[in-house]
Amino acid sequence: MDELTDFHRELIADVQGDADAMGMITAEAFLEKVSEILDEAGEASSLSQGYFSGRNGQKTVQVDAYSWDPTDEEGVLSLVICDFVLSEEPQSIGKTDINKLLTRLVEFVVAAKTREFREKLEETSNGFVIADLIARIWKQVGKIKLILVTNRINNSKTDAQPVGSIGNVPVTSNVWDLSRIQRFVSSGQTREDLIVDFAEDFGDPVPVLKASYDGAPLESFIAVIPGTQLAAIYDKWEARLLEANVRSFLQARNKVNRGIRDTIRDEPNMFFSYNNGLTATAEAVEIADMGEGLLLMSATNFQIVNGGQTTASIHAARKLDQLKDVFVQMKLTVVPPDLAEEVVPRISQYANSQNKVNAADFFANHPFHIRMQEFSRRVLAPAGDSSYRETKWFYERARGQFADERARRTPAERKRFDAEFPRLQFFTKTDLAKFENSYRCKPHIVSFGAQKNFGELARVVGEEWGRGDAGFDEVWFKRLIAKAIIFKNLERLVPHQPWYAGGYRANIVTYAFAKVVHDAEQRKRVLDLDQVWKLQRVPVAMERACLAVAEVANEVITHPPAGVRNLSEWAKKQACWAELSKLPVDYEAGFFDSLIDPDEARANKRDERREREARSGIEAQREVVSQGADYWKQVLAFGESIGKLDPREIGILRACTFLPTRIPTERQCVAALTIADKLEKYYPDS
Repeated sequence: MDELTDFHRELIADVQGDADAMGMITAEAFLEKVSEILDEAGEASSLSQGYFSGRNGQKTVQVDAYSWDPTDEEGVLSLVICDFVLSEEPQSIGKTDINKLLTRLVEFVVAAKTREFREKLEETSNGFVIADLIARIWKQVGKIKLILVTNRINNSKTDAQPVGSIGNVPVTSNVWDLSRIQRFVSSGQTREDLIVDFAEDFGDPVPVLKASYDGAPLESFIAVIPGTQLAAIYDKWEARLLEANVRSFLQARNKVNRGIRDTIRDEPNMFFSYNNGLTATAEAVEIADMGEGLLLMSATNFQIVNGGQTTASIHAARKLDQLKDVFVQMKLTVVPPDLAEEVVPRISQYANSQNKVNAADFFANHPFHIRMQEFSRRVLAPAGDSSYRETKWFYERARGQFADERARRTPAERKRFDAEFPRLQFFTKTDLAKFENSYRCKPHIVSFGAQKNFGELARVVGEEWGRGDAGFDEVWFKRLIAKAIIFKNLERLVPHQPWYAGGYRANIVTYAFAKVVHDAEQRKRVLDLDQVWKLQRVPVAMERACLAVAEVANEVITHPPAGVRNLSEWAKKQACWAELSKLPVDYEAGFFDSLIDPDEARANKRDERREREARSGIEAQREVVSQGADYWKQVLAFGESIGKLDPREIGILRACTFLPTRIPTERQCVAALTIADKLEKYYPDS
């Protein structure tokens, strides 16, 4: 309880600090903080605050926030009620009080459907806005989620509980109490163990065949699960079932998903034959031997690691009568918690899937990408000489991150997000591979396309990382951004050149970039990437050199040797690169003057590292404040989770979590940055 008490006190301090800074009441500040957690946890996205409390006849009605996405095929309406208690010690909340609060939400929905209630409300009030929304979208609502957020401790352990229906719309309830919030903040765990009880909660146990021998490293089973049962399980747990998936199921509306739905509608009895099925994992299972075969009774922390689209498509079609004829094959592997981080991604990688999962997705969990993501969220890019503010470059490690980050914000927050992460400074894993392999003089590999090029970089970086990861530091990241600036600048300029006849821009850009790097190396020089980073643009001499090479690259690519007709295939040949690499280019003298000695580049890297280690107290304080309390909470939580912090370090990091209410001393800030640097090398293994 001591840990939870400490967390509660810190939470209260944070909420009060936010309330003072933003001119809000404490309950409002608390709800805003928890809304971010609900969004990140996948509980409810893009919540809008809209406090309203009143009466409908003898009934008390209340709502504090809501979420509705008109593009959501599931039609989920989320409504939130907030219970915030200002106290030094954590308080408890029981089932009676929980039901009383959730009933206020139910009564609000019931009232909102009546014109009489809506007409009594002021049209500018939050109550009218939400009630009017509910009335207009009611026919589209497929499910209602009632969410109670509270800083009290829930004594009745319930999660995703069905509570009946309003009209024909099913209703579920969730409670986010102090303990659950603390689990999420500390380790990302948002719930108690997710236990799918097939026998008790979802009709019947599932017959299974054991697919592993006695003494096998992992226990495995083969099963056939009814579509109705799978839909019911997903209806309760939703995206939490897909947490370990190699990618998120982001309501993709592609041909394959439509194909799944068409099969359910037109040939449900053939679904088993046509569909590749599911690959699932669980930390533990309960198997009953009934004499005539094995039955899967329950699974702890059940996860669908491959087949998320199949699952969600079946759920979307759950109202169709044909679902009763749908059956899905399932491979279930029991993976103990201590092996989950290592084994589950591999199962995801090698499993068959309805949609082809690209190699880029598989490598997303590699420590290299996790580190690059961390840098991209933290490292401020200089304003340069053409801007007035520092920005950041958003690295999308997992597909959909950038869109998700934007979508879940309010319009005002999106403006701030766009200013911090300009859209032009967004790049993906496959973009990174293009920048890096072009600089590594592999334009023919880049020309193979995003996935093959990425696979090559994944192999090389994996080998380099295995020999030592120290080189992939903040300086490496900044120079990566410099490569991105050069590459993107070429992409923008090439189509406007008089010699460009259209087509093959991608090939021309990668070949031109590689050639510039190659020719610099031939003179035992390198591009001054540190200058590009500081300017946040390509210096004029370098830009002109790149364009001069691009014209030569265009000539080589579009005029292949006799007998070669496919220019795209020609660009993939080592011979194409060999031909360009040996051709002379008429560079302006200023270009070679702008190059630097490799030893100078190494010295620059050493100097920046020393400068980083020797930050002054004022600079350290500025950086600590700019990172914000949430960042330092994450650093503290991570450090504690891996047991790499001593009591003094915990105290220093904790002091940083009270920003902006209390500013740490300069000495504390210097120490905090040193601690963050120390933890950085452990971050990929989190």
